[in-house]
Amino acid sequence: MLPDPPNSEPTRTTTTTRPTPPSPKPPRTHKQVEEAESRPPSLQPVLLLSLLIPAAAAICYPFRHRLYAVATAGTPAPSIPEPPKPTTVVGYRPALDPFATSAMGLSGPGALSTARVLALTGLDEHGADSLVVIPRPDATALFGLAEDELLDDDTDGLFIPGNLDAALAYLETELAIRRNTGVTQARRLLLVADCAQEIDRIQALLTQHAGSVSAILLGSWTGDAASVDDSGQVSAPPALAATLPDRVPALSRTEARDRLLAVLARHKETKKPSSKRRSSPRRP
Repeated sequence: MLPDPPNSEPTRTTTTTRPTPPSPKPPRTHKQVEEAESRPPSLQPVLLLSLLIPAAAAICYPFRHRLYAVATAGTPAPSIPEPPKPTTVVGYRPALDPFATSAMGLSGPGALSTARVLALTGLDEHGADSLVVIPRPDATALFGLAEDELLDDDTDGLFIPGNLDAALAYLETELAIRRNTGVTQARRLLLVADCAQEIDRIQALLTQHAGSVSAILLGSWTGDAASVDDSGQVSAPPALAATLPDRVPALSRTEARDRLLAVLARHKETKKPSSKRRSSPRRP
């Protein structure tokens, strides 16, 4: 046998090239870590979201209305009730009327002022058919009249007896005459006085002649009374509150005196014959 021919090709040597491993990153220092943590977060996502939301709302808005229109087609629109119209409640304020009640007690800092107003109202607005009786001491306290002022018996609408006893004696006699003679067309009677020690006598007069005489009473009246403060604010039980305004204007003694004299002068200028104070002639 012949030996194999020698291999004419040279033997190739295979060389494997290994990739160079990346060099390790150097570790970050403590200062680099703090700087990285202190950096504010990026605002790009927030800005992008703020731009997308209005755009999406603008795109969806017409579709929402179309869907609502399709869903509610043929359905009658709900009726919206009209709101109730505001109403204004006006409280009733009665005008001053001294004859509105049989007896009205007055107390408080504004009692004298209120008594002046009521007495002048009786004289001014009801003077043609009424007679106001004020004892002299009360006429002085209310209007500042002297002892010798307005002594004329013919003073229209006003009678000023010497004291409360004389005033009550006149009223008792006059009312008894009216009752005994059946007089119906006569002046209304109004007593304006400090009740003092005559409370029982005044109460008996009002009870026996209910509806024929009225009284505006200062002092310690035991019946219904209204309290008036220095500003004219009235506080009263229901029976009296219904006949009085919430506030009575203040009236000083000087101003009340001037108004009293003016009212009496106006009465004389009318030259109307006044009815007699008594329903029968006075005894001599």
